[in-house]
Amino acid sequence: MIPPFERLFIRIHHSMPSRPSSILRSLAFGSLLLGAPLAQQLFTQPADEHARGKRLFEMHCSICHGPNGEGGKGPTLAQPTLPRASDMDSLRRIIRFGISGTEMPSFRFDPDQLKDLADFVKSLGSLPPETVPGDAARGRELFAGKGSCLTCHALRGQGGGIGPDLTEIGRKRSAAYLRRALLEPAAEVPQSFTAFRADISLPENFLFVRVVARDGRSVAGVRVNEDTFSIQVRELDGKVHSFFKSELTELNKDFGFSPMPPYGGVFTATELDDVIAFLASLRTAPAAVAPEKADKTNTVYH
Repeated sequence: MIPPFERLFIRIHHSMPSRPSSILRSLAFGSLLLGAPLAQQLFTQPADEHARGKRLFEMHCSICHGPNGEGGKGPTLAQPTLPRASDMDSLRRIIRFGISGTEMPSFRFDPDQLKDLADFVKSLGSLPPETVPGDAARGRELFAGKGSCLTCHALRGQGGGIGPDLTEIGRKRSAAYLRRALLEPAAEVPQSFTAFRADISLPENFLFVRVVARDGRSVAGVRVNEDTFSIQVRELDGKVHSFFKSELTELNKDFGFSPMPPYGGVFTATELDDVIAFLASLRTAPAAVAPEKADKTNTVYH
């Protein structure tokens, strides 16, 4: 909150013509009102060209994208080229209107704020790349072998469909986020009790459920789809089961639960660094996946 005398001085200063003599008079008047040291600070302190955009980013964006755009719940912004915003017009459009089907909301900024924020986001691309310790080649072997990560996650068209696709995870998440996800898998699982939404993707729709049918059959897995009358569940082996809710005796929704085990007890500290280095290196998706190599799952309808 700016004190009343400072606000008065700023209004008087901005109302004066931009002539040297007028500026000098306004500085002198400001010195009388505010005291010479404070007036000197106001007019001699170097201005950061992205200061206003940075403040807006810290207030509205850093909670998801990280304080320096390094990524977190939201994608990494500290990269030279943003996948969805190849130019300033598209970047401003995304900030203004959000991205349908994702957790990126819309923002009602005035034109100057929108420009300042977009300019600051663009400047993040000049930051040096994040340094990630570990050997990505060894991490690849651990990912596919000891970690058995392809059981639940897909990578370039191969693997399971329980967890998020990891093909471009290095562009979307910071190394710190990846480490937390490996050590505390449930930390980023949505805690909300919102209904399934067909217009958004993981992770907001992620929910582990356990159902028991009237004939005694039980299924546990990840919710694939749900409406008022039915629910579809994918088991860890990839099979998808569809039930009418009227034929269920139990429908347990485990909000905040992740079937992914914590990997602190699976990998050594060095191995964990290697796996994170491998995941951080996953930044480019292939052009296409050959049909014969595409992941196939069985659907069972009841």
